[in-house]
Amino acid sequence: MSHAFYIAMSYGLTGLIVAILIFWITIDGRARKREMAELEASGIRRRGRAATAEQPKS
Repeated sequence: MSHAFYIAMSYGLTGLIVAILIFWITIDGRARKREMAELEASGIRRRGRAATAEQPKS
């Protein structure tokens, strides 16, 4: 019975950490999308898309 508390706390802490990471990644992803939209609205384009569209295939 003494190990049950330790195991429950371990699972609880792990679940909390995973939930915080998911929340953090979601918020950060939204911020990056917002930044990309602002850059594209100002006329700045991504190099990867422009480079592949302009170069002819060999």
